[in-house]
Amino acid sequence: MKINHRGWLRLLAVTSISAVCSTAQAQDTLDAANTSWILTATALVLFMTIPGLSLFYAGLVRSKNVLTVLMQCFAITCLMSVLWFVAGYSIAFDGDGSYFGTLNKAFLSGITEDSLSGGLPETVFVMFQMTFAVITPALIVGGFAERTKFSAVMLFSAVWLLLVYAPVTHWVWGGGWLGQMGLLDFAGGTVVHITAGVAALVAALVIGNRNGFGKVAMAPHNMTMTVTGAGMLWVGWFGFNAGSALAANGDAGMAMLVTHLSAACGSLMWMALEWVKYGKPSVLGIVTGMVAGLGTITPASGYVGPAGAIVIGLSAGFVCFYATYYLKQKLQIDDSLDVFPVHGVGGILGTFMAGIFASTELGIFSGQGLAEGIHSIGQQLTVQMTGIVAVFVYTAIVTFVILKAIDMLLGLRVSEDEETQGLDLVLHNERGYDL
Repeated sequence: MKINHRGWLRLLAVTSISAVCSTAQAQDTLDAANTSWILTATALVLFMTIPGLSLFYAGLVRSKNVLTVLMQCFAITCLMSVLWFVAGYSIAFDGDGSYFGTLNKAFLSGITEDSLSGGLPETVFVMFQMTFAVITPALIVGGFAERTKFSAVMLFSAVWLLLVYAPVTHWVWGGGWLGQMGLLDFAGGTVVHITAGVAALVAALVIGNRNGFGKVAMAPHNMTMTVTGAGMLWVGWFGFNAGSALAANGDAGMAMLVTHLSAACGSLMWMALEWVKYGKPSVLGIVTGMVAGLGTITPASGYVGPAGAIVIGLSAGFVCFYATYYLKQKLQIDDSLDVFPVHGVGGILGTFMAGIFASTELGIFSGQGLAEGIHSIGQQLTVQMTGIVAVFVYTAIVTFVILKAIDMLLGLRVSEDEETQGLDLVLHNERGYDL
């Protein structure tokens, strides 16, 4: 069959339109494998908060406050979930503003069972991101444990989610200015760990030290509970980091591998440092080193290779160990459960090191490549430092304002007698143990 030049043009146009339609259809097609993996990852991340973080924190406090910590983590899970539905998700992920999302998807307006986000049901993406919004305010609890009113904790967590967590999430993952700059934060070094760590530090400073801090022993009351929670955190973290690939692919597999290696190296480094410094390695030390390794690899997990993860994990154990010692022993700041020196410092360190070990030019230590449009480690580190400083300063200022406002409205701290008696009885009229 002979086709003239007009026929060729018509055929070319039809072929082009068909290709565009096929591409659009591919983009809008549900990917069952990816969906299955993210459903699993979502359950793993929720598992990190309840029961993982809940048990980890509850074992670290004194027995008279064990139920209070469990209650705070559980209640925060419930409240943050509802607030994510009301406005949090929309602020974080809707719209193309540089600093804040819109409220067009408030109350999850327009999201149905057929809505897609990439190849995932948007409901699954909403739920996956909701679990991150749940655990971040729960992490902050460790900064002011054993001395804060339950009402103040709940109000603070609610306001903080909407004014700090959701906007920062938009900056980094929702199309905001840091994401546009090329910030490398795969699973939450800035969004989760720096925000939670800085907020915990500010809260510890504003609320003040526990009565007797530095003078009387405040040892963990149940290390068995803490180690159990730590194990749950380690397993759940695979959903946290590998799930952030949002696909069942090689990126998820590498993220899982480097997460595990970093956790192991953080634990071993912390254990070794304690062994040298104090003559004996402690169970508390090895599980804290694990959390440091996990928190530090989080921003880098989708960008670095196994050898880079080893360096990051060892660095996490070393840096976070001395940060914890300096904060409590030298500065005498009662960040009760070491949120800032482990999560805050770990998030800062990991976000910075992602800018190095993502490079493809480091031999065995090479990663998957720098951000698009960035051509040198120095240029990437400039972006990483910009993100670190911006998130640190914004979180510190807004957290301070929120705490001061709540202190004037409700009061932040229980009385000295109530603190001595224990918050389980004072705030909830229950006891964790019948002794």
